[in-house]
Amino acid sequence: MALLRRRKRPDDDSPQTPGLPEEDEDKTIKSQKRGKRRRKKEYSCLDNCCWLVGCICTTWWFLLFLYNTMPASFPQYVTEKITGPLPDPPGVKCVKQGLEPKHPVVFVPGIVTGGLELWEGHECAEDLFRKKLWGGTFGEIYKRPSCWLKHMSLDNKTGLDPPGIRVRPVSGLVAADYFAPGYFVWAVLIANLARVGYEEKNMYMAAYDWRLSFQNTEARDQTLSRIKSNIELMVAINGGQKAVIIPHSMGVLYFLHFMKWVEAPAPMGGGGGSDWCAKHIKAVMNIGGPLLGAPKALAGLFSAEAKDIAFARGIAPGVLDSDVFQIQTLQHIMRMSRTWDSTMSMIPKGGETIWGGLDWSPEEGYLPSQRTHANITTSRCNQNESYSTMCDTTRINYGRLISFGRDVAESRSSDIERTDFRGAVKGYNLADIKCRDVWTEYHNMGLSGIKAIAEYKAYTAGDLLDLLEFVAPKMMERGMAHYSHGIAENLDDPKYAHYKYWANPLETKLPNAPDMEIYSMYGVGIPTERTYVYKLTPAAECYIPFQIDNAAGDIDEHVCLKDGVYTVDGDETVPALSAGFMCAKGWRGKTRFNPSGIKTYVREYHHNPPSNFLEGRGTQSGAHVDIMGNFQLIEDVIRVASGASGEELGGDRVYTDIFKWSKKINLKL
Repeated sequence: MALLRRRKRPDDDSPQTPGLPEEDEDKTIKSQKRGKRRRKKEYSCLDNCCWLVGCICTTWWFLLFLYNTMPASFPQYVTEKITGPLPDPPGVKCVKQGLEPKHPVVFVPGIVTGGLELWEGHECAEDLFRKKLWGGTFGEIYKRPSCWLKHMSLDNKTGLDPPGIRVRPVSGLVAADYFAPGYFVWAVLIANLARVGYEEKNMYMAAYDWRLSFQNTEARDQTLSRIKSNIELMVAINGGQKAVIIPHSMGVLYFLHFMKWVEAPAPMGGGGGSDWCAKHIKAVMNIGGPLLGAPKALAGLFSAEAKDIAFARGIAPGVLDSDVFQIQTLQHIMRMSRTWDSTMSMIPKGGETIWGGLDWSPEEGYLPSQRTHANITTSRCNQNESYSTMCDTTRINYGRLISFGRDVAESRSSDIERTDFRGAVKGYNLADIKCRDVWTEYHNMGLSGIKAIAEYKAYTAGDLLDLLEFVAPKMMERGMAHYSHGIAENLDDPKYAHYKYWANPLETKLPNAPDMEIYSMYGVGIPTERTYVYKLTPAAECYIPFQIDNAAGDIDEHVCLKDGVYTVDGDETVPALSAGFMCAKGWRGKTRFNPSGIKTYVREYHHNPPSNFLEGRGTQSGAHVDIMGNFQLIEDVIRVASGASGEELGGDRVYTDIFKWSKKINLKL
């Protein structure tokens, strides 16, 4: 019997422990099993994560391999199987119709789309000579964010280069063909013009440092002089054929400034004489031009925000206000962007005459089309419900560009109690000391100044300049020396010969060039920022004190207001009113703004998003940048460059009520 042992259980893999009673041995076995289970659970999560990462990486590299090995025509083949045969690119279509290059073409890029490279910098950037700081991969933002911020900012007093730093625009067509790898700006238009026969001898990218005020691009880089010389050269070598100018976005304002500069006498102007534009320019085809400004620019200067930022804050509250890497914060963005004087050219112009007051606006009663409505609603919305019940237009006051609280935005003006902020005592704030290098002029306002802004409650276009001068006096001191935002009473007044008025179409005359044509070409059918609902930020010394109230609005109940932003028709960045009014009314026929009667045309392109991801950004997009790949717009450009007139294109083409809105604006013509 001494040789008998307890039979080992079939499921017992643990070795027996000699010298222990059976009960103790059972406890030891159970303990070992629990330990094994614990160890198994402890590593299972890590194992799963590793497997997941491995699967994602393997799948990614496999798809990348397939993408690089598949025929170039494969995406088109798949797309055609889904959507049917694709139309010929505009360049191919125009070649089949026998069109050839005739007029030289000049591209004028807008804000942020042109590349900037380093020519001189501080020690932290010593290995970046002639490498892009803006555009391309933007790799330096992640590698050395503080250094990148320092080199992209301008001097806060002069609006020019800080000591020891020289950042200059990239030259040539590559300056703005792609904003980042795979993200085209001018590339599609250039490629289609090349199909017709254009090349660098009759195409020119008028690149400039888009951070500077327009006149400072000449003072520092002689950019305006170089544009003048290049246009003269292109006209000369192309048999005297006048140039077709194609500005985009802020480039529209920049070229408006150029047309006054080139004819003005030196030293303020280029000394080309009053007939320079008539001799050298066939047409100006403005694409997405904020001729009367953009509310989005106002929100950017006021709180470094826009609709997208407000939406992101709603998804991840606190992230944008955290100091991650000392770069991914709105405070740092504001500190940098407020040194870019060019942004002040896009502050809404014309005051309440153009943009409306507390109780009226040109777009009053605006209803988006059902097509637009479907694009911005979700499956939760009842598509059969009339838009008027979902969006009570009688409660929308587009003239109130900034309202503190949704109730203020929708109340009658007689029910709003406002306390004037002008002259309010700003007080004192120690935040400048506590917030390291994060500089915004809000820190100099003190709590009393911040409270005064909120107590005014509703701001119209007539209040904007006073508002910005109150919250950012240093920025506005520079800006007001280079730009003006009013309406001229008498354009023959000698004061309007100063360059500060040249980028405002309401304070300057078009050149004496009766044979020239001007086009306003822009996208419509996309909700575009018009007015904002703001709130005070929860007390925190280093935060920007005002935020768009992303909680204001519900897509099911109040489609007109979403994430604290009221929208109207436009290209997602510039409202149709700003892009189209001057060609629809202000410059139409012989007016005091257009004394020679230059012909003007309004060409709207209704947004039609791509049907599948293989179409990329689409060929019928009306979005502010994506419209540069719109086939219909590109075809219009090629036809004009080949000699067609606006009448031959079909004259005006509109989808919005731009002419109706323009009639509501009581502007002396």
